[in-house]
Amino acid sequence: MIDGRQRKNIKIGLFVEIVQKPHQRTGELTEGIIAKILTKSQNHPHGIKVQLESGIVGRVKNILE
Repeated sequence: MIDGRQRKNIKIGLFVEIVQKPHQRTGELTEGIIAKILTKSQNHPHGIKVQLESGIVGRVKNILE
């Protein structure tokens, strides 16, 4: 499994599962294709924040590509 906490592993166009801010407690995941990478730092303990093509913003939990 590729680590979604490392920015170097995240690329625009990847198919990923993210967790949205309101779903952090439940861990509910949303699938989609990355349109923008929002986290500037090289890593983040909770996952790199991205925006999907659908406009949904969340932190990468799994890279499915």
